[in-house]
Amino acid sequence: MDKDFWVKLKSQLLEFLIEIGPELIYSLVTFILGIFFIKIIMRLLKGALKKSKTELSLKTFVESLSIFLLYGFLFFIIGSILGIKTTSFIAVFGAAGIAIGLALQGSLSNFAGGVLILVFKPFKVGDLIHVNNNLGFVEKIDILYTRIKTFDGRIITMPNGNVSNSDVDNRTMEKYRRIDLNLKFSFDTDIDEVRQMIVNGMNRHPKLAKHLPVDVWLDEIGEYQMKLKARCWVESVEYWPAYWEQLEAVKKELDREGIKIPIPKHAIYKEE
Repeated sequence: MDKDFWVKLKSQLLEFLIEIGPELIYSLVTFILGIFFIKIIMRLLKGALKKSKTELSLKTFVESLSIFLLYGFLFFIIGSILGIKTTSFIAVFGAAGIAIGLALQGSLSNFAGGVLILVFKPFKVGDLIHVNNNLGFVEKIDILYTRIKTFDGRIITMPNGNVSNSDVDNRTMEKYRRIDLNLKFSFDTDIDEVRQMIVNGMNRHPKLAKHLPVDVWLDEIGEYQMKLKARCWVESVEYWPAYWEQLEAVKKELDREGIKIPIPKHAIYKEE
């Protein structure tokens, strides 16, 4: 009986392979050719996006989405070759889509967030942004994630869903950005004299936006000192180097003129 069972099983297996064999071969050939054509299509798409001078952020998103759709279409064709009816195929994909959607709600939120980022453009690749306590240059906007590079060389990958629902401080969207320096002086310092010194020092910076004002104002009268705010404008991409250079330039100008930064002092009186 055992021998008859194995003979029958072998016969049924051979019949199954003979019946479905051509479809398996066709499916394998289709899969190999499909991958080949997908690579060609993606190469042509990348070339077209490059020639059209599409924004890098949109380019990476379109490429990621195209790969997803092309492979989905390839598997649909393979399923049709294997004899899966279109209605059944759609039903299976629909059920799978619901199950995957429930399991991957976060990923769907990230996809929607990526679409919102590309539509409303709060930032693009190359911008300096501050979001979720992270400051860095946008390296890549993918279908699900946004990647930024910090000043100290760290790569931070953030879900698009979180980014699209957060306050984004884009520090390079505007061409020019204002530098604010907070300075302290003793009460006996001549404001007009110090103002001219600071303006002279800041005006020497080579990357200063000459068409925008350089000004110095009394900002606060404190308990032991007065506080001045010095302001100038530079291109946004030059902000941090210019900030440090201007701070140093003002300090050197004050030193040349013999102006000292006040040091808090406490007077102690002895009762007799």
